[in-house]
Formats: sequence, C-alpha cells, structure tokens
Amino acid sequence: MEPYLLSNEELKELVVKIPGWEIKNEQILREFNFFNFIEAFSFMTKIALICEKYNHHPNWENVYSKVTISLSTHDLGGITNLDQTLASEINKVFDQ
Repeated sequence: MEPYLLSNEELKELVVKIPGWEIKNEQILREFNFFNFIEAFSFMTKIALICEKYNHHPNWENVYSKVTISLSTHDLGGITNLDQTLASEINKVFDQ
C-alpha cells in the first residue's frame, strides 16, 4: 500500500470511519481500556503483528490496563491512508 496524505475532506470523514479515534496535532489518537495488564499486553501483541504486516508502527504507551495509541506517517508529515487502515484494523481487534 502506497501511503498518501489524507485531504481535509477525508480527515473530516475519518472520525466517522474509525469510531473512537480523534485527530490531534496531525495524529489520530485513541485510548483503550482493559480489565488488567495481561489483557492490555495481549492486545498490544496482536496489534504488533498487524503493524508488521503493514510495516507501519504506532507511537503507543501502556500503563497497567490502559493502552494509548497515536498514528501518523512521519515521512509524509501527517495522517495518511495507511494510518486510517491501521486504526481500522486496531478497532477490529479491540471489538473482538
């Protein structure tokens, strides 16, 4: 998948297409909450495999049962179709 920056119109539609995510400082962000550390770490492990598939890696943080993820494509200087795809894949894993 060849990444490209999303247009302003695409960015406006983004929050509808990927529920739970917000746009902030040229990134898309979401916080995920779990019952405990094991569930949070398991989620991160599943996401890591998806990230490798796309060769696109998030900035993320884990504090006990909370995982915070931010996505942007640094090489292109903003939010791309690849960030949108990865956020959608992350939502699918979380919703399972």
